[in-house]
Amino acid sequence: MATITIDTVSRWFGNVVAVNDVTMAIGPGITGLLGPNGAGKSTLIHMMSGFLAPSSGSVALDGTPIWRNQQVYRQIGLVPERESMYDHLTGWEFVLANAELHGLAHPGAAARRALDLVEMAEAKDRRTGTYSKGMKQRVKMASALVHDPSVLLLDEPFNGMDPRQRLHLMDLLRRFGADGRTVLFSSHILEEVEQLARHIEVVVAGRHAASGDFRRIRRLMTDRPHRYLVRSSDDRRLAAALIADGSTAGIEVDGRERALRVQAVNFQGFTTLLPRVAREAGIRLYTVSPADESLESVFSYLVSA
Repeated sequence: MATITIDTVSRWFGNVVAVNDVTMAIGPGITGLLGPNGAGKSTLIHMMSGFLAPSSGSVALDGTPIWRNQQVYRQIGLVPERESMYDHLTGWEFVLANAELHGLAHPGAAARRALDLVEMAEAKDRRTGTYSKGMKQRVKMASALVHDPSVLLLDEPFNGMDPRQRLHLMDLLRRFGADGRTVLFSSHILEEVEQLARHIEVVVAGRHAASGDFRRIRRLMTDRPHRYLVRSSDDRRLAAALIADGSTAGIEVDGRERALRVQAVNFQGFTTLLPRVAREAGIRLYTVSPADESLESVFSYLVSA
């Protein structure tokens, strides 16, 4: 049972703050690190794996600092997001080299076991430079598993995988989580995290935005104010009818767009209210489209909340 503790950690590169005062604990089971691209997920994972020092704060495994601690490294397996590898090596040579670097008693047996786990045994004698992106992801996974770590850190592990490969990796991670290993994987796709993680940590713009199980995070996202662009046959009369209902927090008549900008605080209530009000008033709806459904806007709401 291994736990990674991140205590008031920040990391900056020159004048750029990549991670800002983050505190969280990653325990046994599967945890999803969720956030848009550029949120600081990779920087956090590199600090957890010991490849990057915090600018301030501390990162520890079971109370032992990770940075520059070779003994701790032997308990951690890392699958980085970057695709670059030693293209002149075969998959076998790549995984075997990592087994030998860990000083394993039987590196060949360990490499074979790891390649079998990720279903790369048949392609092990090909050079990694000939691999597809999904195959590279799997051989990186084998390299991370070769020393049988208690902690597994994966940065966007499903990138480039076909559906069958994704299902296989998900099943593998579920097995590791059920065995009591500490598994953390990053993603910018909420549905991807939903399928795997028992616990979710959300980061946005380097800050810790939310923490909890999937239902809590989904509820935070669903219950946020929703904004819509509505075009109708009589915008002003429709606005008057909508504003009288508690499902809307604000309505603006946009003359340039010739539409209404509606902020709904009750998503379910508004989706029922709008067609009913329009029908009763004899108003025809031309367009109803979300105005703020980008992933970044959803995550930004979590930060402000």
